[in-house]
Amino acid sequence: MVERLSWKKLVWELLFFYLPWIALGWVFGYMPWFLLVATWIQLIWHFHNLLKMSNWLWKERSLTPPSGSGSWEPLFNGIYRLQQRNRRRRKELATLIRRFRNGAESLPDAVVVFRSEGNIVWCNKLAQHLLGFRWPDDAGQPISNLLRSPDFVRYLSKQAFETPLEITSPLNYDRTLELRIMHYTEGEYLMVVRDVSQVKQLEGMRRNFFANVSHELRTPMTVLQGYLEMSKDPEMLVGPMWDKAHGVMTEQLTRMNSLVEQLLTLSKIEAAPNIELEETIDVPAMLDVLEKEAISLSGGEEQLFTFEVDKSLKVLGDEDQLRSAISNLVYNAVKHTPADAEVKVRWYLTSAGPRLEVTDQGQGIEPQHIHRLTERFYRVDKARSRETGGSGLGLAIVKHALSHHDSHLEIESEVGVGSTFAFTLPQRLIANAA
Repeated sequence: MVERLSWKKLVWELLFFYLPWIALGWVFGYMPWFLLVATWIQLIWHFHNLLKMSNWLWKERSLTPPSGSGSWEPLFNGIYRLQQRNRRRRKELATLIRRFRNGAESLPDAVVVFRSEGNIVWCNKLAQHLLGFRWPDDAGQPISNLLRSPDFVRYLSKQAFETPLEITSPLNYDRTLELRIMHYTEGEYLMVVRDVSQVKQLEGMRRNFFANVSHELRTPMTVLQGYLEMSKDPEMLVGPMWDKAHGVMTEQLTRMNSLVEQLLTLSKIEAAPNIELEETIDVPAMLDVLEKEAISLSGGEEQLFTFEVDKSLKVLGDEDQLRSAISNLVYNAVKHTPADAEVKVRWYLTSAGPRLEVTDQGQGIEPQHIHRLTERFYRVDKARSRETGGSGLGLAIVKHALSHHDSHLEIESEVGVGSTFAFTLPQRLIANAA
C-alpha cells in the first residue's frame, strides 16, 4: 500500500535528488551550473508526469492509473481511489433512483416530481395514463402548461397544499382526480394523483340510496298517519269508511314490510362476498314451488304459465341467495305480464352450464334502460311499479346473488313484445358432476 504524500516526504525526496548534484558541483567547482541542470531535470520530470496525468484523465479510458515514481505515485493512486469511490457512489445512487422509480411505478397512484418553478423532473407511467403526460418528452415542461385546469393553476400559485384538490381528468371528463402536493426535496415537490371516480360514484349511490329509502317509506307512513289522525274522531271511521281505511293501511304496511325484507336480503347478500358453494340445491323442486306461487300471485289474470324444467339438473351454491334470485325473476315476470299472456320459465343444461330463462310477454323495455335495471331503486315506470308493489330492489338482489355464483344477469327485451331474463351457472357447479 502506497503511503500518502506529505511535506516530509517531499523534503527528503528533493534532498536525495539534489545531494549528488551538490557533491559534483563541490568537486568540480561549478556549483550554480550543476544546480541549474538539476533543476531543469526536475522540471522536465514533473512536466512529463503532468502530461501523463492529463492524458490519463482526459484521453485514456483505462481505469488503471499510469505508473509513477516518487511523489507522483501517491497522486496517481489517490486519484484512482477517488474515482473508484465516486463510481461506487454513483452506482449506489443509480440503484437508489432505480428503486425509487420501480417503487413509484408499482404505486396505484400517479406520481409527478416537479421543481418549485413548476418544471417537471419525472413522472411514472400512471401519470401518463391519468394526466396525459409523455415521458421523457415532457421533462422540463412547466406543469401548468400540461394541466390547464383553472382550479389547479390557482392551487399551484397559492402554494397552500394542506388540503387536496379535486379536478376533472384532462383525458376523460367522467373521471375525477384527487391531487396532493407535498415538499419532496429542497426546491422540488412531489404530486400524487389518485382516481377517485369510483369513490365519488359510491358516495352518490349512497346518497341516492338513503334518499330513495326515505322516499319509499314516506308515502306509506304519510297514509298511515292520515288515517290514524282520522281515527281520533270515531264518526269518521264507521261503516264502509273503516273497511276502506283498513284495506289501505294493510296494503301500505305490506308494502313497507316487503321493502324492509328486500333491504335486509340485499344487505345480507352484500355482507357475505365469500361464500362456500358446497350446498346441493334442488332447483327443479324450487321451481315447482315457485310455479304454484306464481299462479297464486297472478290472481284472476288468467295468465298462461309454462315451466320446462330438467328434473335431474341440480347445482351447488347458496340456496337462500339462489332462491332470492330465481323468485325475483319469476315474480317480476308475473307482475309485468298482462292477462291472457304467457310466462315461460326454462331450466336446462347447455354446453356452458346450467341455464335459467324467464320470458314474459309484457310491455318490453327500451334499450336505454336495460343497463340500469340492476341499480337499486331504479324503475322504468315508477307509477306502474308502485301499482304492482315494486320497490326497484329485486334485480339488484339478483345481480349480487348471481355474482356470488360466478354468473351474471342477461337481459333481452323488445318494446311491445316482451323480455327475457336469463343466467348461466358454471359447469363446475353441477351437483352430479361434482
